[in-house]
This record gives sequence, C-alpha cells and structure tokens, in this order.
Amino acid sequence: MTDQDVLNHARYIFTTGRMVHDRIMRISSGACMGTNKDNRFGELSAPQMNMLMMIRVRQTVSVTELAALLNVSPPSVSTMVDRLVERGLLTRVASDQDRRKVVIRVSPEALEDIARVEEMVLGAFVELVEAVGPETTQKWCEVLQQIKQILEKKSLSA
Repeated sequence: MTDQDVLNHARYIFTTGRMVHDRIMRISSGACMGTNKDNRFGELSAPQMNMLMMIRVRQTVSVTELAALLNVSPPSVSTMVDRLVERGLLTRVASDQDRRKVVIRVSPEALEDIARVEEMVLGAFVELVEAVGPETTQKWCEVLQQIKQILEKKSLSA
C-alpha cells in the first residue's frame, strides 16, 4: 500500500467515523430534549454531553483525571462540572479510596435519563447492523476489536 493509499484510507475512516459520531450526538441531543421533564438536559453543548458520557462510563473521576481525558485545563473542567452539578446532572462526592479527594459522578436521576438516551442510540446501531447484514457486522466487530486493543495499549503507555 502506498503512502497515498494509507492517507486516503485514513481520511475515509476519519470522515465516516465523524458521520457516526455526529449521528450519535444528534440522537443523544434529541433524546435528551425529549426525555427529561425538568429539562436538566436542555441545551447541553456537545462538550458537556461528551463529558457526561465520559463520566458515566468511568462511574467516578476526579477533575484532574477528567481534564486529562478531555485534554483541557482543570479550571475549564471545573467550570463545566459546576454547571452540570447546578443542573442536577453531576454530583461531587468524597472518594471511597481517599476521603480528602473529591470525585465526580453522574447523579442518580440523570443515570435513568442517560439509560433512556443510550437505548435510543443503541436502537440506531441496531438499525445500522440490520442494514449492513451479519457478514459485514462480524467484520466490523473484528476490526473494532483490533482497534480497541491498540487504543488500550496506547492509553496504558501514555
């Protein structure tokens, strides 16, 4: 494979990945606007939604850890967290391992709403899987498994 082929493949993977990401964000945003009676999710920015989902996956995270994950400064993360705490989406609690350390969690009320949003996103993926068929889906999963392993190795060495 030539350097130009590698570049073209990388560009295609990137742009298609963006399309998938953008679709997830549209579904998530739409679902958030419709699932919450007191509108805690109303008008969340993409970075706020990303932060919320990142915390959801990790369950607890410190501001410093979150800043590193998002590649932004701790003061910026702290400001975003403050806004999401005010909206009832996040909570600050003492760490189970070190009571002096404060960690961020998704609030129990928001967890219920996020579960509904994730179901809607999953539904979109079910449609996609059904549309591409079992053979392509199997190949897709195999490729993603390899990518996941590479990314996990890179995150351990970073």
